[in-house]
Amino acid sequence: MSKNIILLGAPGAGKGTQAIKIAERYKIPHISTGDIFRKNIREGTPIGLKAKGYIDGGKLVPDEVTIALVDSRLKESDCAKGWLLDGFPRTTAQAEALDKIAKVTTVVNVDVDLNKLSDRITSRRVCPDCGGSYSTVTYSNSNCTCGSKLVQRDDDKEETVKSRLQVYANSTAPLIEYYKKKGVLVSVDGNKAIDEVAKEIAKVLG
Repeated sequence: MSKNIILLGAPGAGKGTQAIKIAERYKIPHISTGDIFRKNIREGTPIGLKAKGYIDGGKLVPDEVTIALVDSRLKESDCAKGWLLDGFPRTTAQAEALDKIAKVTTVVNVDVDLNKLSDRITSRRVCPDCGGSYSTVTYSNSNCTCGSKLVQRDDDKEETVKSRLQVYANSTAPLIEYYKKKGVLVSVDGNKAIDEVAKEIAKVLG
């Protein structure tokens, strides 16, 4: 049976890190709508330009744009044996749309105290070349290990972060209830060390 997994959690909860580990463990594609949108923004595509205004303002990209993007991606050949969605769905309406596209087998909620997330996100710096991610709390060098200069993403700046967390609380948190009622939700403690969270996720996914 294919593993069709959704990863839930507030911005900065560590979903991206855990998504990579899950995708490697089960040999399934890691599908991040955020990464897809950022790639389109860098390349200046029509969908990228449309999404940029929303993302830079910490707002959600309109459903019709995101749903069409996900639907197309899940039909690609590498998704035949399963997939991991990270960053979608973000609302109950998107979850209902996804139900019409595919069957979700497990939803993993990385549960982290929202009050601690703002500092975690605003301290994040990323490498525009290799995609490496660092925290200014634990990494003082202004350059990535690959040599490129680290930058702060626009959606990691303080005002945008406040907006993102508010959007999450209003729109995305209700997904926990939605999937709990469907009997496919499992929650893990995202406040633990990265490897501990990974072990907990591996245990619930089997």
